[in-house]
Amino acid sequence: MFKLSPGNVLLKPSHRRQLMNGLKRALRLNQRLGDLMISISMRRTGRLVEMKADVSNRRGVVGFRARQHDWRDAARELARMLTAHLHDRVVHGVPG
Repeated sequence: MFKLSPGNVLLKPSHRRQLMNGLKRALRLNQRLGDLMISISMRRTGRLVEMKADVSNRRGVVGFRARQHDWRDAARELARMLTAHLHDRVVHGVPG
């Protein structure tokens, strides 16, 4: 399951599509693992955009954070962290 909270960052529909395309691999890995919940929140503070992701399951919550000047750069960094974490869970066979 996936949840996006844009907070005080205004995203056009095309920006949402770009964000979802960047997270496509992480979402596929999430489906493969099963009962994980990924929630992403965005927040603009001054010139910086901060994106936080929480991956939660029945064992607990793992959090990730990326801060960049551009939302695309923050999304790219966050997608890399999420994909690496989920890929590691798939490879090592860690259950949901």
